[in-house]
Amino acid sequence: MADCVFCGIVAGSVPAFLVASGPAGLAFLDVRPVFKGHVLVIPRPHIVTLPDLSPSDLPEYFGFVRRIAAAVPAALGAQGTFVAMNNVVSQSVPHLHTHVVPRTRGDGLKGFFWPRRKYADDDEATGIAAAVGKEYTRLSVAETGRRE
Repeated sequence: MADCVFCGIVAGSVPAFLVASGPAGLAFLDVRPVFKGHVLVIPRPHIVTLPDLSPSDLPEYFGFVRRIAAAVPAALGAQGTFVAMNNVVSQSVPHLHTHVVPRTRGDGLKGFFWPRRKYADDDEATGIAAAVGKEYTRLSVAETGRRE
């Protein structure tokens, strides 16, 4: 879709701090992260909500999300992740996206109040994206025996 920022990221016309790319979609840093290392995972085609995703695409898409959810804490030293998506209500970009947010006990995140932060600069964001992407690749190769 021409006016969708996430479709622009898929097309390469909108810059993003890319974490991973595969047949199921793209993973990139949220520019307004809840915590540094907050990743958005999107399908490549313009799909607005989870109910719009084809049942045949579910295993590959959620496999991709699962691997990102494993890579984030391993790369960043977090204890776990919070994985979520909105459908229409509170969906800031009308393109299906799954949030993978690094979590640590006592990090201050309570309920659904998501205070946003900023990266110090592009170098910090690039370094975090590269660390998560490297861990994603390591986990993918260990799991499948191949790189995506």
